[in-house]
Amino acid sequence: MPVLLLQSLEPEFFDWAWLRENFGEEVWPAVIGHLYLSFVSVGIALAISLPLGVLVARYRRLYTPVLFVTGFLFTIPSLALFAILVTVPGIGIGQRPAIIGLVSYSLLVLVRNVVTGIDSVAPETIDAARGMGLTNRQILFRVELPLALPVIVAGIRIATVTVIGIAVIGAFISAGGLGQLIFDGIDRSFPTLVFTGAIMATLMAIFADVALLLVERYMRPWARRARGAN
Repeated sequence: MPVLLLQSLEPEFFDWAWLRENFGEEVWPAVIGHLYLSFVSVGIALAISLPLGVLVARYRRLYTPVLFVTGFLFTIPSLALFAILVTVPGIGIGQRPAIIGLVSYSLLVLVRNVVTGIDSVAPETIDAARGMGLTNRQILFRVELPLALPVIVAGIRIATVTVIGIAVIGAFISAGGLGQLIFDGIDRSFPTLVFTGAIMATLMAIFADVALLLVERYMRPWARRARGAN
C-alpha cells in the first residue's frame, strides 16, 4: 500500500531516488521516533487513567471534576500546549514536553472508557462474585476489569490514533518523529519529504487502528457468537 500511494504521485513531486538513498538514514529513524513518542505517551496515559478511572468509578463525586480537567486539557490546541510546556522550567524542548502533551490528550478518552467499562458490568455478576466469597479487590481484578477490557481497549484505540496524529506537531519543538520530515520538506521546498512524512504517519495510524480493532473484537467473543447466529 505505501508503494502504491507513493507511485501515484507525479515524478516532479516525488523523488524516488532520494527515498531509496535516504530511507535508512532519514525516514526510518523518523518512523522509530514517531512510534516511540506515540506508544510511550499512550502507555503512560494508560498507567495514569486505569487507577484514576477505577477511583472515579468507586467514588462518583469525582467523575465531574476529573472529566472537567481532562476535557479542558483535550480542548487546548496542540501547538499552544506544546509552546506552553516548553516555557516551563525543567522541561525545555524535545521529547519530554511532547510526551507530556500527548499524555494530556489521551487522558479524557481513557478515563471515560475505564469508568464506562466498569459501569457496564452487571450488578448481578458482582453479587454472584461476592456470594462466592471474593473480596472487593478480587472482584475488581477477576471480574470487573476483565469484563471491562473490551471497552478499555476501544479507548486505547481512539487514544492511539489521536496521539499518532498530534505527535506530528511535536516536531515544532524538536521532538522528532515523522513531523520532522514534513517540517524539513516545507523549509527546503522539497515535496518528497512532506509526502513521505504525511503518508507514513497516516499508514501508522491506520495500522494501529486496525490492529487494536482486531484486539477489541477478539475480547468480545459474545459479539462474535451473536453475529454468527444471525
